[in-house]
Amino acid sequence: MLLGVNVDHVATVREARKTFEPDPAMAATLAILGGADGITVHLREDRRHINDRDLRLMREFVPCELNLEMAATDEMVKIALNIKPDLVTLVPEKRHELTTEGGLDVVSQKELLKETIKIIKDAGIPVSLFINPNIMDVDISRNIGADMVEIHTGLYANSRGLKQVEELHRVIDAAKTCRRIGLLVNAGHGLTYYNIGRIAAIQDLRGLYIGHSIISRSIFVGIERAVREMKELIRLYSTSVIHTKISYRK
Repeated sequence: MLLGVNVDHVATVREARKTFEPDPAMAATLAILGGADGITVHLREDRRHINDRDLRLMREFVPCELNLEMAATDEMVKIALNIKPDLVTLVPEKRHELTTEGGLDVVSQKELLKETIKIIKDAGIPVSLFINPNIMDVDISRNIGADMVEIHTGLYANSRGLKQVEELHRVIDAAKTCRRIGLLVNAGHGLTYYNIGRIAAIQDLRGLYIGHSIISRSIFVGIERAVREMKELIRLYSTSVIHTKISYRK
């Protein structure tokens, strides 16, 4: 299972002082040395963390998957067509949110997303949609041309007890549907070293996209070690017979 590391929060620290450090490009290099299979950056409309220079620089040297998270706007589409990342993930974006609060509203935005997906795919760039864990959103994503989806795991991550089990099965069901209809599927948002196990045990997933928890741990142990530790947890849980049992309802 792949691990994509989001380095946005390194840029968040930099922008707190409007200075030149810490540099998210350097963080990306260290994450790759630690075993990251990809680097994710979210270029927001307000440039609150990652900026255009960060994206251009990482496009030049990142040797693995460079995943550009972006809103489906004319400005961002032009940037994507110019930079040509390895993957574009279309995400919802609200100016006042602290972080992405949920998946795309693929029902009301179906036509806009369909048009945006076609433009980006015509340029030879695969497109993923960040969606909520439900079957209808999966079906719509395939019908409007997405190559893959990333299932929002925030509700799972923020729940406890039986509610978390319920949210887990929503993710499992969405992932299984993706696999059945031939849509590649990833998962991410709110995943940590403590809650990763049940998600990593889902055999239908292509990869996991994680940022805040890895960057937080890296403050104490360094980015290379933080990435290696997360990679090892994913490997253990994704290959463990014991933990794969959670994929099935009793």
